[in-house]
Amino acid sequence: MEARRLCILVALLALFVSLEVGTVLSQDDDDSSGQKRMLPAPPPPPGSYEALSPDANSGQERAYCLGVGGCQFKTLTCPADCPERKPKKNRRHMGCFVDCRSRCQATCKWRKPDCNEYGSICYDPRFVGGDGVMFYFHGSKGNDFAVVSDHSLHINAHFIGNRPQGRTRDFTWVQALSLMFHTNTLVLAANRVSHWNPNLDALIVKWNGQSITIPTDGEAQWGITTTTTTTTGELEETQVLIERTVDVNTVRATVSGVVQMDIRVTPIGEKENRVHHYQLPSDDAFAHLEVQFRFFNLSNSVEGVLGKTYRAGYVSPVKRGVPMPIMGGEDKYRTPSLYSSSCKLCIFQRPSPAIAVA
Repeated sequence: MEARRLCILVALLALFVSLEVGTVLSQDDDDSSGQKRMLPAPPPPPGSYEALSPDANSGQERAYCLGVGGCQFKTLTCPADCPERKPKKNRRHMGCFVDCRSRCQATCKWRKPDCNEYGSICYDPRFVGGDGVMFYFHGSKGNDFAVVSDHSLHINAHFIGNRPQGRTRDFTWVQALSLMFHTNTLVLAANRVSHWNPNLDALIVKWNGQSITIPTDGEAQWGITTTTTTTTGELEETQVLIERTVDVNTVRATVSGVVQMDIRVTPIGEKENRVHHYQLPSDDAFAHLEVQFRFFNLSNSVEGVLGKTYRAGYVSPVKRGVPMPIMGGEDKYRTPSLYSSSCKLCIFQRPSPAIAVA
């Protein structure tokens, strides 16, 4: 009798498993028209949101938080002092910043790099990591280093600098960034200028090797949509948008679902040169970049001077409580050029150009 009950239970279990397997397999089976069924879409990345129509009475823009977390499914409304995420009348007003990650709030911010916030690279150069820890990474002048290297994204920084007589290392600044994803490359750089004029644009932008001009009127932006075939045969669209947030030398560059960068070109002033004893030549303003990153979908194996600080459980090795905590690793993150994703710890691999559709 017990053996018979056991046989019945085994048969029922086998039937249940077969039904579950059949259900899973049917998700990718051909439908009646002979076309492949689409697999369920992956969950939205943390911090993502959908723009809603503005409030009917006040005109304040609203956002509906989508990413998994405490803010998911909450609607945030921009403050009255900055009712728009992108001010349209001019670029001298603060914009509305929607935070669907942890704070669940919309606040007014200038759309330019904040050198004291997470993901920033400023000065000579000072980093603030994804863990909130500040450190310096000096690198060396004329060389390139991987600041982020992940499976779907790689970012290099080109360093310029000066070594006064008697010093053992260079003073350095980030002059250019090269962002690589799929088969595409976006470069943002500071042009070399002898004497700084704040009314002239010293920003250089290149898309896949071609120089791009960012308009200064109207929407004051440039954009493109790329379509790539993934390794599973699915089409994936990525939008690239570069918009001026100040009339000259400051932009916001966004690669949808990947990264957002606030970038400003700035010089070394005479007072700064004198106070820090940089001893810079008189015919070079040493225009360089200040940048703040906001990443959307990094993996937990991300590498790079800045990238590794975004890993879950990362513990910074820099010495705390000193005026200038130094992060080493120049040998681990040096790349052969601004356009190379090769270094000792880099993990990004360029896909075959054949899979790029447009």
